[in-house]
Amino acid sequence: MNPAQATVVPNTLGWRFKLGIGIFVLAFAIWLLIPLAAAVGVSGTKIAALTGTLFIANKVLLLLVVVVMGKAGFQELKRHMSGYVATFVPDTVNPLRHRIGIVMFCLPLILAFLKPYIDTMWPGLRPNIWQLQLLGDVMLIASFFVLGGNFWGKFRALFVRTARVIDAATP
Repeated sequence: MNPAQATVVPNTLGWRFKLGIGIFVLAFAIWLLIPLAAAVGVSGTKIAALTGTLFIANKVLLLLVVVVMGKAGFQELKRHMSGYVATFVPDTVNPLRHRIGIVMFCLPLILAFLKPYIDTMWPGLRPNIWQLQLLGDVMLIASFFVLGGNFWGKFRALFVRTARVIDAATP
């Protein structure tokens, strides 16, 4: 094989890549059917059935993305997505931003943990407003961006048995 042939890269931005992007967007856009069904007044049991169906459809569509794009196309998609997200997430953050991020991370988790107990002990104390629940979810997701890229490594280390803590501030 000559050097010119070794540098040839397959065109991953062809029609299969574009179709895969469309399926990828569709896999997440279908979740908008749930609030739409609720706004129209569909019964709770039908919304629950729709949610289960969409959950399965989402997984099938994501698998279909990999099949349509192929390995090279999917690697290209991952590269684009990680490059896009990396622009929002710095590796290190200052102490104030870290404290704010920890509060944003812990507050929704603690409130979600306490919610059943509060509702049992003091019924009616907590307003059951979906906007507040959505705010908690958005706050939890936003905390990952506020905490920075090193937080992902720290969080992942929680699940690695052999991980060790090395504090850079300690001599």
